[in-house]
Amino acid sequence: MLNGKTILITGASSGIGAAAARIFAGEGANLVLAARRKDRLEDVRSALPKAASRIKVFTGDVSDPAFASASVEAALETFGRLDGAFNNAGVIGDMGPLPELSLENWNQVLATNLTSAFLAAKYQIPALKASGGGSIVFTSTFVGHTIGLPGMSAYAASKAGLIGLAQVLAVECGQQNIRVNALLPGGTKTEMAGDDPASHEYVAGLHALKRMAEPEEIARAALFLLSDAGSFVTGSAMLCDGGNSITKA
Repeated sequence: MLNGKTILITGASSGIGAAAARIFAGEGANLVLAARRKDRLEDVRSALPKAASRIKVFTGDVSDPAFASASVEAALETFGRLDGAFNNAGVIGDMGPLPELSLENWNQVLATNLTSAFLAAKYQIPALKASGGGSIVFTSTFVGHTIGLPGMSAYAASKAGLIGLAQVLAVECGQQNIRVNALLPGGTKTEMAGDDPASHEYVAGLHALKRMAEPEEIARAALFLLSDAGSFVTGSAMLCDGGNSITKA
């Protein structure tokens, strides 16, 4: 589904991003894997020996404008083109009632989750246009879209902002054959979700399927949006949430 295409993945060192790297590599993509932890990125690449020559590792902070520009340049210099981007990096930040949260935490969460998406798109869009079009996917969430969870105001606000950004960019870029979508996972078994069984049980109960997602399940939804299989999907807030949004009991 991605044979010969070059895809940039942020947050690729673990969780959904690492799962996407495995799946996209299996679909024949050239990959730029970007994250802060080089050792973890190298682990992801080492686990894909048959695709190692098609993988470029790039480290940095997604909230840094220089990173956004340089990661795209890495794709162009290594593979000659960019066909898609899975902007997946994100943080939850400190949790608690809003009056107790610091401005520093608020700014950090928005910088990592939302401003980074602005920076990513700023440099990715011209590269995609030069390639004749492509696809951008932002990892958003059901939190702040179909449900409010106490203590997660900064996270919800930043991730909800990605939906609005995707919608505007979809309209701005549609005539350039560039599709832009937000992917909204449900509860997923990643490092961000922690490893407390009681917490996992509670989160699982919020879903119609009464379980949490495996990272690969979310990555396959991203594959659909990035590939030609999703060629008429743009400007969407695509739920991949195990029925979380329609579950009330």
